[in-house]
Amino acid sequence: MRTLTLALAVCVAPLAAQAETITVAGGCFWCVEADFEKVDGVSEVVSGFTGGTVENPTYEQVVRGGTGHYEAAEIEYDPAEVDLRQLYDLFFLSIDPLDAGGQFCDRGDSYRTAIFVETEEQRQAAEAAKAAAQEQLGQEIVTPILEAGPFYAADEYHQDYYRSDDRIAISSVGLAVPKSVAYERYRERCGRDARLEQLWGDATPFADH
Repeated sequence: MRTLTLALAVCVAPLAAQAETITVAGGCFWCVEADFEKVDGVSEVVSGFTGGTVENPTYEQVVRGGTGHYEAAEIEYDPAEVDLRQLYDLFFLSIDPLDAGGQFCDRGDSYRTAIFVETEEQRQAAEAAKAAAQEQLGQEIVTPILEAGPFYAADEYHQDYYRSDDRIAISSVGLAVPKSVAYERYRERCGRDARLEQLWGDATPFADH
């Protein structure tokens, strides 16, 4: 009888929520990864590329231009903890959606912003978040909502860059510094947080107020 009771308990136990993903482009994917891995309910963020025509592009190909790809991030989350609309609202608070030519100090097509949707549910949530952002700023939002295509993960060098202790021999922000330190110096010099504060004030949870 005990075995039967256990078996029945297993059968009626509630199923765990299935993890879901969204894909966004918010300029430098290191920054998107760093921001969204701090969000409750987000389990993982993968830096990569999407929106272009070249299969399995390299980082060098994308930033050089001509592939059509955006630097993007695939965000895995638990819908029982955070929902689509919340994530898209947070996305707009993490970018400058008025800038069509890149983000902050990073210029060019690969640094443009976009939301890539796979379902009607995602599209509706993204459209609602975009409308809310436009109302809040009182200016036209240039971030498009696009049909999702293949997503290509960047190489391991770019994953979790913001918290890596691996040292970079030579960089624009110093010699033999850990990636985590290089990231912080880059983010500050690029003016990301200063612009977020200018746009959103205390509404953004991502700027270092």
